[in-house]
Amino acid sequence: MEYFHIIIGNIPIYFFTNSRTDKVHLCHKINTMESISVFDMLSIGIGPSSSHTLGPWRAANLWIKKLQQRELFTGVASVKVNLYGSLSLTGKGHATDIAVVMGLMGTDPVTYDIENIQPEIEALKKNNTLKLNNEKPIDFNFKEQIIFNRKFLDFHPNGITFEATLRNGKKTRDTYYSIGGGFVVQKERARAKRQKEKFNSFPYKVSKATELLEHCTAEGLSISELVLKNELSLRAPERIDAKLSAIWDVMLDSMYVGCHTEGILPGGLNVRRRAFETHEKLKGDIPYSSAVEWIKAIRGTEVKFRQILKWVSCFALAVNEVNASLGRVVTAPTNGSAGVIPAVLMYYLVIENHDGNFEDIKKFLLVSGEIGSLFKKNATISAAMGGCQAEIGVSSAMAAAALTELMGGSPAQVLIAAEIAMEHHLGLTCDPIAGLVQIPCIERNAMGAIKAINACEMALDRDPKDVKIPLDKVIATMWETAKDMTSKYKETSEGGLAVQVNMSDC
Repeated sequence: MEYFHIIIGNIPIYFFTNSRTDKVHLCHKINTMESISVFDMLSIGIGPSSSHTLGPWRAANLWIKKLQQRELFTGVASVKVNLYGSLSLTGKGHATDIAVVMGLMGTDPVTYDIENIQPEIEALKKNNTLKLNNEKPIDFNFKEQIIFNRKFLDFHPNGITFEATLRNGKKTRDTYYSIGGGFVVQKERARAKRQKEKFNSFPYKVSKATELLEHCTAEGLSISELVLKNELSLRAPERIDAKLSAIWDVMLDSMYVGCHTEGILPGGLNVRRRAFETHEKLKGDIPYSSAVEWIKAIRGTEVKFRQILKWVSCFALAVNEVNASLGRVVTAPTNGSAGVIPAVLMYYLVIENHDGNFEDIKKFLLVSGEIGSLFKKNATISAAMGGCQAEIGVSSAMAAAALTELMGGSPAQVLIAAEIAMEHHLGLTCDPIAGLVQIPCIERNAMGAIKAINACEMALDRDPKDVKIPLDKVIATMWETAKDMTSKYKETSEGGLAVQVNMSDC
């Protein structure tokens, strides 16, 4: 897949060419003048993929609402779902079909009890009945009415079309695009106007890293302080704290659950959970009975260099093993990269600062969310558009920046840390074996976390005056690299490890 753009007025319009057909398609790239809240970049959802699981789930929810708004819902006789491009090529491994059905049932991926997913799906397959929005039973064949189309739609590689046949014989259909991080749009980008209005309400408008630094310097603010002022223009302070606390609770829970669950991950690759055994060796016989007590207990363990590396890797592996088993995680900025930020934040709390508290967690999440938004506005966080550099690379940059602020770094050093972390992920491909978010995805989270910590340490030793590559330049480079990368390395499982290693080898 190759990209190019033209300028109409002052607006860049992006296109991609499908290598299979040489056809030119319109391609989504978010407008840099749209506002992106921290809670857009860090959102609670269900694994294994934000773009291939969470996004389609939300798209199905949105479609049901649209049918209701158009007063068509009660007349629906049957539904059909078409998955296109990357959603089709890796959809089975990413549980896209399951996510679509759960969304059509009207369930909420943020609050739904994940223990009920498998029983619901098994019951549907057995009875061939889907309860649309949990209120309207319709006939539904799981294998026949979810169609995997290998072709790519216009606008974005992750396309999904919902079609309803009404009792009067008429049909209605809508197409959505899952653009990464759980974000879902339609081609007309109706959301853009609302997002621009939100952006204009921000006291500090930021579309580039240079603007972020200029605001911080002019106002004498840290990055977390500036981001908080912007968030306060959208919601009350107690609401911000409550949402950030909920995000951290899910991050902590995913680490805790991952460290205390053994066995084989689902999907057929027979990948053994490793966080459990690593955790057992590291913790020894420390007593605890909850995740909060667990943090306190870990603080008393050995802190030799090798143990630190193992703890950080363990935290990251734990989260992504939970993610791989349709568990609840925080997209940060995606599900495939969900382990990096909690692992680095946990590192700070259990290694660097035993007195760390919610204020530290709050600052970390605010900074990481803002850095992630710079990548989303000016490049992509979708592996289907940019490869794994858009997921692990971005999450590593987010974590490195946030850790640098907590370690006393200046706003300039925070941006240096983000640049270093991304610079050394440039070109990273997305080539999941069997389309599962397991190999090499789980280990990559551990590597991204370690790189983030290293990037922080190097940034703290840097004089901002000596910087040769500003963050904006590395973001632009990442986007250019994404455009040059062929489609087989963009979450299609048609290149790299995905074709060199088959399931029988595993």
